[in-house]
Amino acid sequence: MSKRRAILMVLDSMGVGELPDADRFGDQGADTFGHISETMGERFQIPNLKKLGIGNMWAMGVKMFVDTNPMGSFGKLAEQSVGKDTITGHWEIAGLETETPFKTYPDGFPEEFIKAFEEKIGTEVLGNYPESGTVIIDKFGEEHERTGKPIVYTSSDSVFQIAANIHVIPLERLYEICQIARDMLQGEWACGRVIARPYAINDKGERIRTPDRHDYAVSPPEETLLNKVQKTGKSVYAVGKIYDIFNGYGITDHVKTVSNMDGVDKTLEAMEKVEEGLIFTNLVDFDSLYGHRRDPEGYGNAIMEFDKRLPEIFLAMTDEDILILCADHGNDPTAPGFDHTREYIPVIVAGTNIKKRVNIGVRASFADIGATIAEYLGTEELPIGESFLSEILK
Repeated sequence: MSKRRAILMVLDSMGVGELPDADRFGDQGADTFGHISETMGERFQIPNLKKLGIGNMWAMGVKMFVDTNPMGSFGKLAEQSVGKDTITGHWEIAGLETETPFKTYPDGFPEEFIKAFEEKIGTEVLGNYPESGTVIIDKFGEEHERTGKPIVYTSSDSVFQIAANIHVIPLERLYEICQIARDMLQGEWACGRVIARPYAINDKGERIRTPDRHDYAVSPPEETLLNKVQKTGKSVYAVGKIYDIFNGYGITDHVKTVSNMDGVDKTLEAMEKVEEGLIFTNLVDFDSLYGHRRDPEGYGNAIMEFDKRLPEIFLAMTDEDILILCADHGNDPTAPGFDHTREYIPVIVAGTNIKKRVNIGVRASFADIGATIAEYLGTEELPIGESFLSEILK
């Protein structure tokens, strides 16, 4: 009997145009991929993504990337859930709709929570307002290093982030106070994720975040695709922050990453280890290093860097493998502010047993990805999502 694998790679935040309800989120006109293409112009060379069909998937398309004979099946998906954050996007991909959005804190966390948190950790905190992580570290870094007070901040996501110099607050202690925050952020203070944001000062005197980030997320309230695959006895191998996003629920093995390219390396290593099941990868640099920092040039260069690695992935695939590329939300680097944008996400599917040139169109939910993988791997059906496997499988 053949052993099937699905390699699902989330190009974090690479949206492909505003959703019809984008105005509700202040994201009118958002188009992460399109605006990066416009900014980069002819320098933006992504031959492998073009060959897969990245430019063919929406009505107008990005003309320079339309391929007359694409080797993949392709389309775009709307978000059914209410939100535009990491957890909501990934959970929906895996078959779980978020009807009530995670609570956000556009004015910072309530004073009563901050006071209670300070009492628990034995020190005051700095910050406590929405800001870019690199900006707030530069702003409060000196005071933090002088006083030992941790820096806290949030964004339009439901996140409580704690930044600290690892030579002021050691990593173990930073993780400890993040766990304290996680335990407190329940009920009226509910929050989707607590994130440890350690940094250090390099030889040039710059404050640089280390790769020791750790997310403390809530667990999915119901089973997802990951649990369905696990229950069949197949592997669910998480690469990057996937483990944190699902809080380990339904995951059989996992590995952390320090960059996009490390994520590709770790995915290739997983393909050598995993015989059948799901390899689920998140490439976070697109979002964290370039989307949030509003750097379209850097984002475009990162896409080109990923594009160059695709042939390695193709070579590592067996005849029974399917590769699925998608995003989890948008983060238009030309938009105002520094937060995610409410956008369609792309989906590209390729493999020896996948039809070429199939446009699956505009679909109603990210969960169609999970439903397709569930059918391909022979698991129980997911509660939401419609599989498009019959349209693309040879």
